[in-house]
Amino acid sequence: MGEAEEHLARVCKRFAKVVPSHEPFPTKFEKSKDPFRALVRSVVYQQLSGKAAATIHGRVLALFPDQDHPEPEDLLKAKDESLRTAGLSRQKIAALKDVSQKRIDGIIPPARALTRLSDEEIIERLTQARGVGRWTVEMYLIFTLGRPDVLPIDDLGVRKGAEKLYKRDFTPKELGKYGERWGPWRSAAAWHLWRVMDTQTPEQSKI
Repeated sequence: MGEAEEHLARVCKRFAKVVPSHEPFPTKFEKSKDPFRALVRSVVYQQLSGKAAATIHGRVLALFPDQDHPEPEDLLKAKDESLRTAGLSRQKIAALKDVSQKRIDGIIPPARALTRLSDEEIIERLTQARGVGRWTVEMYLIFTLGRPDVLPIDDLGVRKGAEKLYKRDFTPKELGKYGERWGPWRSAAAWHLWRVMDTQTPEQSKI
């Protein structure tokens, strides 16, 4: 087990029973990934299945054949009709253009500048863009920046995993309070709560 798993097993006997059967929380991340590109992808993927979202995302990128990804200025100049042909809704087009404008305005900084900010500062900054909620930024914090202590309490999978593990109901606020004991590895706790929902081992059935 990694450091995160050892901590969770030490502070919680229920985690101690399940984390050995799970893949450890990942420790390598694309920390240099541009938040602008990550948010463009997140907006496109919202409320779509992975395959459909990937197809539309690919079509959007294909509208700008001379580069691997459009710059904010490119998306702002793009005609709505052209973006609609890629499969984007009017709401998503408006969101992408707002994300682009926020990048130009400096509200969404480059990756290097973003990494110097705290988790809450990043959430406050990025959620100013239309169509970007707290959950979207929390996924960016966990899976791109590799921030170790983020607990996405509004994520249904995390909450249902906690309810399955502890055999009790949680509101988001209750989960946030209860999850304080998992710090400073709450991102890993979320990871393993997702795994609890994905798997059922003999050990889990005994909890």
